[in-house]
Amino acid sequence: MIRTVLGDVDPAVLGTVDYHEHLFQVSPLLPGDELDDESASGAEARMLRRSGFRTMIDATPFGLGRDPSALARISSATGLGIVATAGRHREAHYAAGHPTRDATVSELATSFTAEIVDGQPHSDAEPTGPRALGPDGEPVRAGILKGGIDYWRISPFERITLDALAAAHATTGAAIMVHLEFCTAAHEVLDVLGSQGVSADRIVLAHADRDPDAGLHASLAERGAYLGYDGFARPRTRSDAELLSLTAAVVDAGGGERILLGGDVARRTRYIAYGGMPGLAYLGERYLPRLRVVVGDEAVDRMLVTNPARLLDLA
Repeated sequence: MIRTVLGDVDPAVLGTVDYHEHLFQVSPLLPGDELDDESASGAEARMLRRSGFRTMIDATPFGLGRDPSALARISSATGLGIVATAGRHREAHYAAGHPTRDATVSELATSFTAEIVDGQPHSDAEPTGPRALGPDGEPVRAGILKGGIDYWRISPFERITLDALAAAHATTGAAIMVHLEFCTAAHEVLDVLGSQGVSADRIVLAHADRDPDAGLHASLAERGAYLGYDGFARPRTRSDAELLSLTAAVVDAGGGERILLGGDVARRTRYIAYGGMPGLAYLGERYLPRLRVVVGDEAVDRMLVTNPARLLDLA
């Protein structure tokens, strides 16, 4: 069973999954790049759907401008399945004085669990207030958990988040996505969560491809962790050619069953519907055809269909 914003679906009908995007996001780290227009975000979701994707994970956690009710409306209007996120990002995304900075492990675990079991809040300004409702009047529930850490550092704030995610996972069975800075401290994150009973095969390490070290990735995959590849169309960081080579090397090393693909475009200035480029369709229209040539259709379909369905299953 996979939990989407419009209800639970069988993993067999999930289809192709973009494991990491944002339809709504507002952060003090990204001034001028706010995603806050339902019409524009809906248009971008339509482009993603037309590019060949059936489902996406909206990876925006608590306090960063998310809008669960709007996600449900967009999903209903576009036919794009959307899995919403419960959790808290790395510390740098929350300004000094933000209320979440005072939250305890117990408080966060209760909140994260409630978002998956009962529904997400209509507004993060009132986390215990009314629940967000979809077009059918039913609560909009999250289907995955998320945290984040800094570059080679897990701050006390971020450790509290990881502890709360582990507790919520124990109650709900939901997988955990962890934002990494250039794939640093990846093994350390697996160790922290593993010490609290979270199996590595319930964890996806977002932005793993920011460090194109196939040996590191193979070691993480051997532990069972999922590798989130989402750095496409960012030649200032890594070219698509580098990421194609990385993926081929990890597949050859036996890690193909642990790779997930997403765009994480996540910027107003990079969304066509907001007046930027290249947009959410880049992954499906421009990168995936090249990847299929390099590793073959079977390997790509495993990354897009089989792997995410296994990860997102709440069973």
